[in-house]
Amino acid sequence: MHINISILQQKLTLLDDTGEVKAQYAISSAANGVGCEKNSGCTPLGAHIIRAKIGDQQPLNTVFVGRRPTGEICTPALMAEFPERDWILTRILWLSGNELGKNRLGNVDTMQRYIYIHGTPDSVAVGSPDSHGCIRMRNIDIVELFNMVPVGTSVMIAE
Repeated sequence: MHINISILQQKLTLLDDTGEVKAQYAISSAANGVGCEKNSGCTPLGAHIIRAKIGDQQPLNTVFVGRRPTGEICTPALMAEFPERDWILTRILWLSGNELGKNRLGNVDTMQRYIYIHGTPDSVAVGSPDSHGCIRMRNIDIVELFNMVPVGTSVMIAE
């Protein structure tokens, strides 16, 4: 399995080992554009792997803070109560960079930046850049992807 993420198309494509497309999903990358630097709020480019999968068996719309479920389920009322929260929901695929000096170690480390592929509230549009650096997906889509990919799956993020 291999994941390609196109920033230009705002699309994630899952391919099998022969290159056959297994699934495609609309995504939302960073509102700040692309970049690998810490605290940039940008989506990092280049070769990555899925370092960890978090949230298996959690209900749809489970709220995560610090990669831990809070016990909350995201609702419009909860979103109104915490309007500034960056909603990380349902499942987390935590990415780690593979390219030293580009997206791994030092000031450009994707994993240390806590860059994920994760679910987002159903009321939040996907298909255009709007995240804080992560790759956002619809909740039903992240569950499907989560169930198809193992830890170690390669992820290429390209413009």
